[in-house]
Amino acid sequence: MKNKKNICIIYTGGTIGMIKSEKGYIPSSVEFKELINSISDLKREEMPNLEIIQFNPLLDSSNMSIHEWNKIGQTISDNYDLYDGFVILHGTDTMSYSASALSFMLENLNKPVIFTGSQIPMCELRSDGYGNLVTAVLMAQSDYIKEVCIYFDGKLLRGCRSTKMSSSHFAAFASPNFEILASAGIEIEYNKNLLKRDVKGEFKFTPFKDVPVGIIKMFPGIQFKLFEKVMTEQLKGVVLETFGAGNIPSNSSGHLIPMIKRAYENGTVIVVCSQCVQGSVTLGAYETSQALNQIGAINGGDMTTEAAMTKLLYLFSKDMDIDEIRRMMNIDLRGELSA
Repeated sequence: MKNKKNICIIYTGGTIGMIKSEKGYIPSSVEFKELINSISDLKREEMPNLEIIQFNPLLDSSNMSIHEWNKIGQTISDNYDLYDGFVILHGTDTMSYSASALSFMLENLNKPVIFTGSQIPMCELRSDGYGNLVTAVLMAQSDYIKEVCIYFDGKLLRGCRSTKMSSSHFAAFASPNFEILASAGIEIEYNKNLLKRDVKGEFKFTPFKDVPVGIIKMFPGIQFKLFEKVMTEQLKGVVLETFGAGNIPSNSSGHLIPMIKRAYENGTVIVVCSQCVQGSVTLGAYETSQALNQIGAINGGDMTTEAAMTKLLYLFSKDMDIDEIRRMMNIDLRGELSA
């Protein structure tokens, strides 16, 4: 009989293990262990050996920060040789940010790291947590997966291509600019042509430094002068969420363009992404994006905002110079960017 694989479940908190309280749903440790032990499917012969590492404190994902991303990454790094794969139980609100961050942090990854969670706590009727957890564990023992992913509602998504789409449906996540990596119907079907291959080089964990980066979202009538105090030399990177293919209000250029130009000259890395869920930025395609192109803003292509922001943090954490960071933002590192 084939030897069982060893899978580590890292429980960070989130809806999947929450219980009701007077203050609403809160993460729970004792009740979560009881729920896990009650899932008979996890004890079936075809399932891997499981061990659980539980964070303290457990967090609602709204409270995730660079510190918690580093903690997850360090936990995987410390246990990398002990397990064949990892399942990270995490709240849905910031799961795409965390999955993107871990995609960059974990260099030369050759094992599955799969985020999952639920929309309904496992303590409640009709919870989607059971199915998500069981299938994520099954996928974590797959020889096909060698990257950071999100599994949710029958779909396996590349972590740095994912974004949360719904707070009220089981299909909470989508990968608008990239195909799904696997689908779990009657059978689990892997899209082997899209999944990462074996990588050369030794596994390495690069923790993020607490680098000042920001996100500014365009909206009609936005008063850019309000952001001038933020766009200083202390701001190392900023993601501009623009309209369409990279467009900005042309009637605001009296404030925006000088502000962006000063930021660029001060060494701020400016990345332009689109507010559109699907599609790509093409700076210069319209007159209203030409100015950003001329002052040195980086075309974010079809990267998600989550991927662009965490990629900035990753590159700054590697102590690259500004020109190298700007160059690397245009290079696909983990499948986050189409050629």
